Amino acid sequence: QVQLVESGGGLVQAGGSLRLSCAASGRTASWYAWFRQAPGKEREFVAAISWSGFTTYHADSVKGRFTISRDNAKNTVYLQMNSLKPEDTAVYYCAAKVGNYYSDSARAYDYWGQGTQVTVSS
Repeated sequence: QVQLVESGGGLVQAGGSLRLSCAASGRTASWYAWFRQAPGKEREFVAAISWSGFTTYHADSVKGRFTISRDNAKNTVYLQMNSLKPEDTAVYYCAAKVGNYYSDSARAYDYWGQGTQVTVSS
């Protein structure tokens, strides 16, 4: 079992920044990722990072603005979000995948946090 607890969401103006945190406990997963879901839309991949932290992937929609990272000592995964846009408004979820292979599909992830709301005002 992997337990994931997100924090750091909130309300920010367009162009602003937020940093989301995901504290993990329990067994070690191979991949950690951030997904987001806006009202009426499907859950969307944002970024993923390997357990080692050496390999990362970012969705095209956030490349150059968002950065995923992890602190192994704290067992925490971060999502630094800069230059936020109103279309980034969503509930952001942290997820963990036990299997070794990378995936950007929500179906491939085994464990999920409760989500944290990010609202970007124009």
